[in-house]
Amino acid sequence: MDKPEEKAKTKVKAEPLVMILLVAAIGILAFNEMQILSIGNTNVVSAAQSSTGGSVTNALSNAASALSVLPTGIPAVYGAELDVSYDDVSADNPQSANAAIGKLANLDKSITLSGDLQQRYIDIASQISCEYCCGAKAIIFENGQPACGCAHSYAMRGLAKYLLTEHPELSDEQILEEMGKWKVLFFPGVHEQKAQVMQQQGIEMNYINLASNKYRGIEKGATGGSMVGGC
Repeated sequence: MDKPEEKAKTKVKAEPLVMILLVAAIGILAFNEMQILSIGNTNVVSAAQSSTGGSVTNALSNAASALSVLPTGIPAVYGAELDVSYDDVSADNPQSANAAIGKLANLDKSITLSGDLQQRYIDIASQISCEYCCGAKAIIFENGQPACGCAHSYAMRGLAKYLLTEHPELSDEQILEEMGKWKVLFFPGVHEQKAQVMQQQGIEMNYINLASNKYRGIEKGATGGSMVGGC
């Protein structure tokens, strides 16, 4: 049997080893935590950059690099019905862009509104313009008639009319937001610059603020990037 003196010596010798192992374990845990946080931050930025058409997120607005505000994917409510995708509108594929714009534009020519739907249409469409293509105050006059003859304006008006007739449950803000998404696709470069200005000024980043008349001209004549689709 070990004597008390020998047990005490063994305990004293073991304590430094235990301390070393404890410090090493804490270091490994700290390293793993840093790696997990790093992966989480990367996923936030990636998710912001691969938005599938929802409102522009806070994560995106806080990104340090150039803002990508282009919606992507198929619109949830009407994309399959109209066979259109945000991805159709790209400077890399003018034929696809013009085809998508044409589908929406034809709706403006074929749909006639009246009564409450006509008043909603006036309220919504009077809040957005096609200022990078023409200088009209809005894409419609106060009586609801077209105020701009470019294809982009026809497309935005057509989308508004379609959503009002086929999906009247959508709010005015939701319809205006959808019009704004397509406008951003039509004029991508200048809206990315506008988004940067809005970010610098602390303005909430969403498609109504970005594309409607609410902050029209805040980018002070930025001309980055050409329009997509014929004017």
